[in-house]
Amino acid sequence: MRPSAIIYGCAGKSLTADERALYRDVDPLGFILFARNVGTPDEVRALVADMRSCVGRADAPVLVDQEGGRVARLKPPHWRKAPPAMTFVERAGARGEAAALAALRTNFHLIARELLAVGITVDCAPVADVPVPGAHDIIGDRAYGSDPAAIGRYGRAVAEGLLDGGVLPVLKHIPGHGRARADSHLELPIVEASVEELERTDFVPFKALADLPWGMTAHVKFPAFDPDRPATTSPVAIEAIIRRRIGFQGLLLSDDLSMKALDGDFEARTRACLDAGCDVVLHCNGDFAEMKAVAVAARPLNDSAMARVEAGERLRLSRAQRSFDAAAAQAELDAFLAA
Repeated sequence: MRPSAIIYGCAGKSLTADERALYRDVDPLGFILFARNVGTPDEVRALVADMRSCVGRADAPVLVDQEGGRVARLKPPHWRKAPPAMTFVERAGARGEAAALAALRTNFHLIARELLAVGITVDCAPVADVPVPGAHDIIGDRAYGSDPAAIGRYGRAVAEGLLDGGVLPVLKHIPGHGRARADSHLELPIVEASVEELERTDFVPFKALADLPWGMTAHVKFPAFDPDRPATTSPVAIEAIIRRRIGFQGLLLSDDLSMKALDGDFEARTRACLDAGCDVVLHCNGDFAEMKAVAVAARPLNDSAMARVEAGERLRLSRAQRSFDAAAAQAELDAFLAA
C-alpha cells in the first residue's frame, strides 16, 4: 500500500497517543517540524524516530523550514544562527557574486549537516520569489535580491549546499509570491500582473531551478491565468504554468492547508489541492481535528508522485558528501560574513 499524499505536523515535542494512532492509520508520506516541536537535539531525534516508527518507513521524509534569519525552526543554543538570504546578496557587493555563492553553498551544507544529525532529510528552501517595491514583507529579506536571474543563481547555491549535506531542497513558492501585497498566512493575495510580465520576471528563477526534486506552491491568485482560484488549487496554474511553462517536474507540495488564503473546510481544501495537480498536501499546525479532516479526503500517492518521491530519495543519497570539515567550512563562512 502506498503512503497517503499528506505531510503532517504535530502538536508538541513528543507525539500523543492520538497522533500515533492517526499516523498508523493514515500512513502519511512524511512529517514537518516547527519551533513548537523543537527541544534539545536528543528530543528532536527521538520525535523524528517516533514519527517514522508510526508509519514503518525509516526513510519517511521529515521536513523543516530552515532558511536562516527569521525563518529558522532550529535555533541557538543547540544550533547555530544562520544569516538571512539578503545578507549574502549585500556581501556580494564587496566580495563579488562568486564569493557570495560559494559562501551560501557552504552555509547550506552546514545547515544540512545539522538537520541530518537529528534525522531531518528535507529543508523547505530555497526561496526563489522575486520581490517588488510595495510588496508585503512576508518575503522581505528571505529573498536573494530582486534580480530574477541572480535569484536563480543564489537558489542553485542553496540547493547544491543542501544536497552536498544529504538533505533535499524544496523550491518555493511556485509560481511566485514576491509581488503579493498580503501575507497568505492571513488572507489571499491577488497579483494582477500579466502572464508576459510574470514570464519576464517572476518565472525566471523558477525556470532556472525547475530541475530541483521538490517544490511548493504559492497560495496566491493570478487572474491572468485563473481568475477564481489561487495557484495551489488551480489546475490551470499547476498544469499550464508550473508544469509546462515553468517546466517543474519534481514532487509538488501544497503550501500549508491551514493558511487563511485558502477557503472551505479541510476536506474541501485537500480535495481541491490534489484535484488541481498537487502531488502532496501539507498540513502544518498540528490541530488534530483538522488533521483528521485532511485524512478523510486524502488518497494514496499516484504513480507519478511515487516516482518523484523515489527519484528524490535516490538523488539525496547519491549526492551526499561523506567527507566534510565543518570547522573549516564555518571558518570560511565567518570570514566571508565579516568582510
